[in-house]
Amino acid sequence: MSSKNNAVAVQEAEIIENLPAASQASSESAAIIQVIERAAMNPAVDIDKMERLLEMQERIMNRNAKAAYTAALAAMQPDLPVITERGGIKDRSGKVQSTYALWEDINEAIKPILAKHGFALSFRTGQEDGKIVVTGVLSHRDGHSEETTMFLPIDASGSKNAVQAVGSSTSYGKRYTAQALLNLTSRGEDDDGSAAGAPLTISEEQVEALQDLIIEVGADPKKFCAYLKVGSLNALPADQYQRALDALNAKRAK
Repeated sequence: MSSKNNAVAVQEAEIIENLPAASQASSESAAIIQVIERAAMNPAVDIDKMERLLEMQERIMNRNAKAAYTAALAAMQPDLPVITERGGIKDRSGKVQSTYALWEDINEAIKPILAKHGFALSFRTGQEDGKIVVTGVLSHRDGHSEETTMFLPIDASGSKNAVQAVGSSTSYGKRYTAQALLNLTSRGEDDDGSAAGAPLTISEEQVEALQDLIIEVGADPKKFCAYLKVGSLNALPADQYQRALDALNAKRAK
């Protein structure tokens, strides 16, 4: 073995041996940075070894950021409120068929709590194949983030114009991606009254939205209804609408 190769092998051994000691003295990230600095000053250490050290540093930083995200999310859960459902979808007779939490109510309730625990919630929106695409991104101050995406039909119900239809679907996507990322729950303003009667079923607009998605993803309507344990989409309970959407969006993503 040449003297240069021997020097490289010795230096590599020294780097590996120094990792535990450096880690005991400081964090793993600080330890690997110290090793990289020492290696960079030694001309016997080649580029490949430097790249491996940098990759190691990146893995450690990503792992620590994810651990911090998970710990902060767990600490935040008890602080998150139950959102009151002030929004409602009516049938043609004007009767409320289902209720939901308004995005503005969700946003107002969670913003100070997210800030307290070092989180930020943002969204990416767009259109694809005639659908509104909303991606919610939950980011933590230490660098890790998680995201979820929904594909939604454009909500042309009622007397909405084209701009209002896009805005309605976008708002819908924001509230449901936020609820999914934060595990939020909501309840109606008058739960006792709802509990006394039959469960609310989805509206005609929601039935049409599901039918459009079923056609788009090539699902079998009868099998899908059997999966949901209903005789028809019109009989689907309102609180199962999101489950139905999630199932179709999952099939669409495959």
